[in-house]
Amino acid sequence: MSLALFVALILVCASIFVNGWTDAPNAIATVVSTRVLSPRVAVIMATVFNLVGIMCFGSAVASTIANLVDVGTGSNPLIAICAAQLSIVIWSLTAWRFGIPTSESHALIAGLMGAGIAYNGLSAFKLAEFEKVLWGIFISTVVGFTAAYFVTKLVGFLFRRVKRVKANRIFSIGQMASAALMATSHGAQDGQKFMGVFVLVILLANNQPVPATVHIDLWIMLLCSFVMAVGTSIGGYRIIKTMGIDMVKLEKYQGFSAEIVASLCMLITTVYSGIPLSTTNTKGTAMMGAGAARRFSDVNWGIAKEMVMAWVLTFPACMVLGYIMTKLFILIF
Repeated sequence: MSLALFVALILVCASIFVNGWTDAPNAIATVVSTRVLSPRVAVIMATVFNLVGIMCFGSAVASTIANLVDVGTGSNPLIAICAAQLSIVIWSLTAWRFGIPTSESHALIAGLMGAGIAYNGLSAFKLAEFEKVLWGIFISTVVGFTAAYFVTKLVGFLFRRVKRVKANRIFSIGQMASAALMATSHGAQDGQKFMGVFVLVILLANNQPVPATVHIDLWIMLLCSFVMAVGTSIGGYRIIKTMGIDMVKLEKYQGFSAEIVASLCMLITTVYSGIPLSTTNTKGTAMMGAGAARRFSDVNWGIAKEMVMAWVLTFPACMVLGYIMTKLFILIF
């Protein structure tokens, strides 16, 4: 194994670890904040169902990410990938330091785009794949909020005559299932994104072209799942607190509704289109919609505004970071 390949794979693993640290907790924020599961049990559950999502939903999203930019072949393109992964880690850890849930998906996409342009000019940019990214932003924000708002209204209406104690028991069980589905969708989306980069690195190191549909070996799936799980277990609670406590406090039926909407959005796009969705954006806007369905004042719109600003800044910031880091790496190496 060449040094460039070794460093590139280590940095991809670092990005996966940071994803588990800062992004995967979004999948379990609701079930923890409604006290259905303890953080420790939720992390174990997320680990298991992340692996299910990684292994059972094909490679359409991974293929989209692997084909997002064209950095050519040979050893030097690995420098661009290394720079992109380092920029993701820097941005994500900075946001985590302040407890702000940023989108690892957008950081990954923007970092790759910036690195690709720095190495191969504007010809590295693939418009067809980027259109999927734009659709993903629309679905994760507009569709996520709107669908969660109306689904929560519907669930509240259907259970309006059920006593609160009984309803809470029902939705406690429901949230266990919906949180498992949410963790599965996170694996299907975010796990695939980073596996796509993993495969891209190996193909570039071997001077092989990137196929339209990439193949992911079992060992890559298991490694990504393990590294992501370790990251979640170490640093997840700060993000859980921001998402599930500070931004909006949800009742159990609201948490159930938000998780169902967010996970279905992610799984449907994974299976049918390969559109990369941000777990943070999708789950965050769904939680806002579920909270607003009861009362708009239930959502801390100040925290929500900070989160949205972080999401908006992620794209340009990580693209610039990826570009600068790539140029710097080219000069050094």
